[in-house]
Amino acid sequence: MSDAAKDGLKQSWDNIARRLRAELGEDLYSSWFVRMEPEDYRDGQLAVSVPTRFLRNWIQSHYSDRLLKVAQTELGPVDAVAVRVRTRGLPTRPAELVDRSEAETPQDVAAVPPLPPVEKIQGDRGSPLDHACTFETFIVGKSNALAHSAAMRVASAAPGAIVSFNPLFIHSAAGLGKTHLLNAIAWHVRKLHPERRVLFISAERFMYHFINALRSRDMINFKDYFQTIDVLLIDDFQFLQGKSMQQEFCHTFNSLVDNKRQVIVAADVPPVQLESIDQRMRSRLTGGLVVDIETPDLDLRYHILESRLEAARQRDPNLMIGSDVLEFIANKITGGGRELEGALNRIIADQQLTRARITVDLAAMTLRDLAQPNDVTRIRIDDILKVVGRHYNVARADLLSPRRARSIVRPR
Repeated sequence: MSDAAKDGLKQSWDNIARRLRAELGEDLYSSWFVRMEPEDYRDGQLAVSVPTRFLRNWIQSHYSDRLLKVAQTELGPVDAVAVRVRTRGLPTRPAELVDRSEAETPQDVAAVPPLPPVEKIQGDRGSPLDHACTFETFIVGKSNALAHSAAMRVASAAPGAIVSFNPLFIHSAAGLGKTHLLNAIAWHVRKLHPERRVLFISAERFMYHFINALRSRDMINFKDYFQTIDVLLIDDFQFLQGKSMQQEFCHTFNSLVDNKRQVIVAADVPPVQLESIDQRMRSRLTGGLVVDIETPDLDLRYHILESRLEAARQRDPNLMIGSDVLEFIANKITGGGRELEGALNRIIADQQLTRARITVDLAAMTLRDLAQPNDVTRIRIDDILKVVGRHYNVARADLLSPRRARSIVRPR
């Protein structure tokens, strides 16, 4: 193109960019179009470029018609808009960031170093995995059988196989095994398919990396990093805060699910009760499989204690704690695995310090400051709202609203 033609194209592109910004809004424009540049325009063909293959693929999949329409408004009869990947002025990119579904061409990506191992990817941005949280150490009962089966099915799926539910959303009160299942999925996938990229990350850690990317003006690499993940597991999703943060996660989530990558989310309430999360995101989360983990019954509590005691005996064979003591703890502590393990640890510490056999009476003395059967439990309005909302799958805001729909009146 001549210099005059280039100047004319640049001026037209400035007008196109302003129209896109006005139609899409500042957030969407900044996410997808701010790095787009015009390259050439001749014979009704407009060529533009973006810095990464991911951006090109996303724009072609979601905004090609919008881009063509706006270009026709400014340039007249445009037959097509070609989006290319430019390499000028860009550093060498790791091979992991290249779309694996397409063959490499010299003009797209330069020679790059080999793919780092999965452990390196996990250590870069993910939360550390707990070696003790595997499927082998997860005790299954009536309260968590469905969640366990769904987690096993996701973890055992072959790469590229169609899973009947994506995303998988697991919710429960604290301490009932959500994080354990997420860790177990990550370990199982990495064991069966070491080549798959698995990322286990908490919502807080996701926000931390997002803020760092904003400060360093490195959002493109931040986006690209999450597009390399085959299995994304995000814990404590209820803590994801901020409009920009949620929009970025929504873009990441949509891209992974649309490309048949598996997403597993854990939170303390079902999607409909995530009131701080955007409605569109809640709708997408509800579109997969939503399973809950209930409070364990007496049998499951006893088996959990039995399993924890067996693990403790492997470290100290001299432990003398009978089944009657375990039964007493299971009856007294009606919470989840953490509370049960904490009570058992007290008993173990007492036995190790005194070297005396623990009886039920001694166990009762050791645990006397925990929940007493004769205490009157104070039930708050918020507790009632939470339980009723979970049972009927109704948001707290709807229960408190003046709406008179049948689906709300009955639970209210």
